[in-house]
Amino acid sequence: MIETNVSPRHSTFLQVIQSYYQLTKPRIIPLLLITTAGSMWIAASGEVNPILLLVTLAGGTLAAASAQTINCIYDRDIDYDMERTRHRPIPSGRVQPRDALIFAIVLAVASFALLSIFANLLSAFLAMSGIAFYLLIYTHWLKRNSTQNIVIGGAAGAIPALVGWAAVTGTLSPTAWLLFGIVFVWTPPHFWSLALMIKDDYASVNVPMLPVVAGEEATVKQIWWYTLVTVAATFLLVYPLHSLGIIYATIALGLGAVFIRKAWQLLQNPKDRSSAKGMFLYSISYMMLLCLGMVIDSLPVTHRVVSFVGDKFSLLVG
Repeated sequence: MIETNVSPRHSTFLQVIQSYYQLTKPRIIPLLLITTAGSMWIAASGEVNPILLLVTLAGGTLAAASAQTINCIYDRDIDYDMERTRHRPIPSGRVQPRDALIFAIVLAVASFALLSIFANLLSAFLAMSGIAFYLLIYTHWLKRNSTQNIVIGGAAGAIPALVGWAAVTGTLSPTAWLLFGIVFVWTPPHFWSLALMIKDDYASVNVPMLPVVAGEEATVKQIWWYTLVTVAATFLLVYPLHSLGIIYATIALGLGAVFIRKAWQLLQNPKDRSSAKGMFLYSISYMMLLCLGMVIDSLPVTHRVVSFVGDKFSLLVG
């Protein structure tokens, strides 16, 4: 039986809104949206319809909020046991599980309707598959049963890249799947860095995160290898796919070099939580700036500038 404080704590309507807002774990959502946007810009060759962009990002926000709300319902027992999470709306008793479930269903329906009407059915079904994968595969099956929970479960966080591509093109190309793959292999070093910081919390509720089961040294070795794979994968967008060019490649090279250095520092100091924190925070900046690089490189004005500079250089050396 899950122990919660069922006495209502809301004295104003604003507090009710704040509690439901907190259910959606809003700090997670912007990172999902920027991968969606980056994918859309590449798919549209830098000329994204602004209405389609807003609709797709809104639909993605609603889908992610629905998934996170249901996650809060499912994990309310361990959320109550961890000091870090026991003040969330459900374990604290400010929102009842039944009401949270209704809220999550409304969000999911709104997401599907928005994407299917204003984008296309493929993007809508992909958004729903993201919810289903996150809840059934990660939250229900893997999170409490396998050290590979983040590795496999990372697919849920990579689906927004597919949603963005599908919203623009109505199809899924090799580039779309590579974007999915980049986010997929980036997720373990990102999340395991956080897990190193809060290892004791996971251990207290018997969640088998890799640092809890295998220890810090084994975890940082995995972080190191996944970081190398992530950085290498980002250059496949330049060659052989030719989806992006020299501007993106330069940005990816600089960002990747720092990412590898952070992973190396952590590899040398597996028990240093400040290194883990640095890796975690940089991993967020890395993905955001990488997607920004995708957007910049895909813009028509960027292509014109690169072409102009290339022509001038050719004249100089010719």
